[in-house]
Amino acid sequence: MKNIYAIFVREIKAYFTSPIAYVVLIVFSLLTGFFFAAYFNWATRYGGEASMRGIFHNMSITLLFVAPLITMRLFAEEKRSGTIELLMTSPITDTEVVIGKYIASLILFILMLASTILCPLFLMTFAKPDTTPMAVGYLGLFLLGSAFLSLGMVTSSITKNQIISALISFVVLLGLWVIGWMSTAVGSQVGKVLSFISLVEHFEDFSKGVIDTKHVIYYVSFAVFCLFFAVQMLRSSKWK
Repeated sequence: MKNIYAIFVREIKAYFTSPIAYVVLIVFSLLTGFFFAAYFNWATRYGGEASMRGIFHNMSITLLFVAPLITMRLFAEEKRSGTIELLMTSPITDTEVVIGKYIASLILFILMLASTILCPLFLMTFAKPDTTPMAVGYLGLFLLGSAFLSLGMVTSSITKNQIISALISFVVLLGLWVIGWMSTAVGSQVGKVLSFISLVEHFEDFSKGVIDTKHVIYYVSFAVFCLFFAVQMLRSSKWK
C-alpha cells in the first residue's frame, strides 16, 4: 500500500502541475453546464420532465473525448522521457505502479463528476425531481468512466506518444460504443453478443435510475481485465 500511495501522490502532482487536469475539468464542466442549460430551457418551454437522464447521456458521450486525455500521459510520457526505466528499477512491482496511476486518474475523474454537482442542485431548486435516479446515474457514470480509464491505461502502455495513445483509446472506445447501435441492425444472436460487449448498453439502465448487478459486474470485470493487461504490457517492456 505504501508504494501504491507513493505512485498515486506522484501522479496527482503531475496532473496538477501540468495543464491536463485544469483543461479536462474546465472542458467537462462547461460542456455539461451547456447541455444542462439547453435542456432546462427546453423543459421550461415545453414541459419536459425534471430529470438528469438526457444530461447523463451527454456526459457519457463527453467522456469519450475526455477520458483519453486523462490517461494518455500515464505511461507514454514516462517512456518518452526515459523515467520509465528508473521506475521499473525501483523496489516496486508492476501491479503497484498500474494501480497507483489508475487511482490517480480515478480521483481526477471523481473531481470532474463533482464539478457538475451544481446541475442537479439547480434542478432541485426549481423542481422536485426524484433524487434516487440522479444518484444512480452518477454511479453509472463513475463505473463507465472507470472502464474508460482502464482502457486508456492499456493504450498508454503500448506507445511513447501521448497523442497516439489518446487517439487509439478514443477509437477503441468509440468502437465499443457504436456496436451497441449495430446490435439492433443484425441478427438476434449476434445482436445479443454485440449488446453485451457494448459499453453504452450497460449504461442505459443506470441513466434510468435502475441498478442491475450484471452491469456493475461487467464494468468492474472490464476494468480489472484492462488493468491486468496493462500490467502485462509493462512487464513485457522490460525485455525490450
